[in-house]
Amino acid sequence: MWVKIRLGFMMFLQYAIWGAWAPVLSDYLQNNLGFDGIQTGIVYSLLPLATIIAPFIGGQIADRWLSGEKFIGLMQLSGGAILIWVSTMSDFSTMVWVMLFYCLLYAPTLAITNSVAFINLKSSEKEFGQIRVWGTIGWIAAGLGLATWRNLAGGGEGVAMRGDTLLLAGLFSLIMGIFAFGLPHTPPQKEGTKPWAFLEALKMLKNRNFLIFIIISFIVATELMFYYILTAPFLTSSRIGVSQANLPMVMVIAQVAEIFVMALLLPYLIKKMSIRKILALGVLAWPIRYIVFAVGAPPWLVIASLALHGFCFVFFFVAAFIYTDMVAPKDIRHSAQCLITLVTYGIGNYVGSLFAGKVQDLFKTPDGFNWTGIFLVPVVLTVLCALAFLLFFKDERVEQGENRPAA
Repeated sequence: MWVKIRLGFMMFLQYAIWGAWAPVLSDYLQNNLGFDGIQTGIVYSLLPLATIIAPFIGGQIADRWLSGEKFIGLMQLSGGAILIWVSTMSDFSTMVWVMLFYCLLYAPTLAITNSVAFINLKSSEKEFGQIRVWGTIGWIAAGLGLATWRNLAGGGEGVAMRGDTLLLAGLFSLIMGIFAFGLPHTPPQKEGTKPWAFLEALKMLKNRNFLIFIIISFIVATELMFYYILTAPFLTSSRIGVSQANLPMVMVIAQVAEIFVMALLLPYLIKKMSIRKILALGVLAWPIRYIVFAVGAPPWLVIASLALHGFCFVFFFVAAFIYTDMVAPKDIRHSAQCLITLVTYGIGNYVGSLFAGKVQDLFKTPDGFNWTGIFLVPVVLTVLCALAFLLFFKDERVEQGENRPAA
């Protein structure tokens, strides 16, 4: 039980860091610092770019050379100090380079925290959702804390100019860095027969079903950035009318739904359904959410539809990490998690960040933005993903530790 408590708090802090800035930073960049859509997309592309560069290095270190908990601690302590520095910046060119350096430290911890949890759980495919849900609770706590601070500070539209969203993320990162050294000891797997674990993880792509899964995961991940980047400015636009002070609190509706799906529905359904059906439910929820955004009325329905994010994210992305752990050879599980992180949070989100920013600028009008046109783009792409997934991804029932594809 003590192990699960520590793993849960690890997830709480890991996603409180991300949740402190990701949902509302775009609103801060555009409405307070004056960045345009492309500049905002570039800032949001930095974490995905870092996730392309860093995770295989992080996976290699954690699989072969350094214990997982020490790796996480060192990355988070360094990253926290840098985030606090970034919170004082307003110049685009300076912020981009320093934020990239921070993202290079944070990106590998996304995969390594998953892997530390999987390795230290007795039945990871059944228990991981109950641990990962604490990450969502951390995301919510960050949003509610930020909203409370802004309202206490006066609730004015200029309150975010203080860089509070990045400062809060930095403080969470420092706490995470200290806490990480008390996580369950997760030593490198020195018994691995081949030294370069990340190369062995790439060989998993020889499995046709896993390759199809990876391709569809990439495309879905590109559309995730339409939510992360554009939801905040969409909600604060005159069309919906949410204030900056209340924005973080409204955004956590998505994470409240995520808790319900992750803590209750996922553990139940994973015992009753194949992983293919769970992933299919996830990918089908995406176009429904974006259709509501594209219609854009009434405002209460748009706000309520944020709850669909719980189904979109948990049934696809969380299930994707579980599926990857189920099929990965045991001695490269850190690197296998880094592979799926690379494809989704890395390449997919990087392309999606630039794409979403470009689409936003393309639909700019003298009166603001054509939000219907903007959100019809992910509607079309997610419908195509759902069809491709249902047609080409085969139903492979696998048990953890068995039927793993050979490296």
